[in-house]
Amino acid sequence: MKKALTIILSALLLAACANNEEQLKKRAAELCRYIPDHELQEASKDYMTEDFYNVLDTMFNRLPEFEAMDHEWLYYFVTGNGGTIADFDVVGIELTDKSHATATISVRQKWEDGSFDPTSDVEEHKLAMEKVGGKWLIADFDGHKADCIRHIAINREEQAVREAISDYLVREIGGQYQKGELCIPVLMMVHEEEELFMGDFWVMWYNVADDTLKCVSGGNHSGVMTMSKEEGKYTVTGFEQTVDGAGNTASAKRIFGSYFDIYENIHSSEQLREAVRKGQLQEYVKKNALNVHYYQDYGWPAVELD
Repeated sequence: MKKALTIILSALLLAACANNEEQLKKRAAELCRYIPDHELQEASKDYMTEDFYNVLDTMFNRLPEFEAMDHEWLYYFVTGNGGTIADFDVVGIELTDKSHATATISVRQKWEDGSFDPTSDVEEHKLAMEKVGGKWLIADFDGHKADCIRHIAINREEQAVREAISDYLVREIGGQYQKGELCIPVLMMVHEEEELFMGDFWVMWYNVADDTLKCVSGGNHSGVMTMSKEEGKYTVTGFEQTVDGAGNTASAKRIFGSYFDIYENIHSSEQLREAVRKGQLQEYVKKNALNVHYYQDYGWPAVELD
């Protein structure tokens, strides 16, 4: 009798486990629809743990757009690209504990008409799931959460450096020019090494006229800045600039040393400078919520920022 009861209980337990696994697979399949592919859906917030959503929201929506585009492990989060759609299949579930599980997902690209792309391989991915408030949510995907956290930390460090450089240029150099309403420097970094920061820097003053930033003055101040860091904040402690006139090239070679060729390529490219200027103006306008859509140099057509 006891043996029969044990067999029955074991069978019931196996059936319960199998049922639980099928439910987890079904939930994992639902969650797959919210894995980012080129953009983070706002609806994803209800299907992700709070910290994972916040990390992705920072990467996709709070950092400059080029940050995501430069890191395709994020921008093409599900490998979708070129008009195809990711087709998910949950092939396995591993329950770590009562509130954590990992789903193995096979992904193959298919065309929008439902047919499969014959050149696309089946790829295997890992979907981390966490049970929060009685619901299973996405907690990670292929370990990208850690990648994002590291990248955000690096970006914040870079932004702290750039803010210190910009503040210094506005405060110490901006007064040398005819002032406008806004002083917005252009920063093109050449090399960074411990406390030394080499760059091709431009100081630009603008007035706001309707929806346009009209440039009223500006100039170049290339060189190397020395910085100190205290409690996470950078401060410029010294700035050696290239000299104007006949001694410009000689001073640039001395200041930039083995990085002179990089500096020269950056400094001599007006196309690159305008591309960087436009991008940094877009960031400034967005960050400061300005109702501005163009910038314009005197005697030149306005350039659209949107």
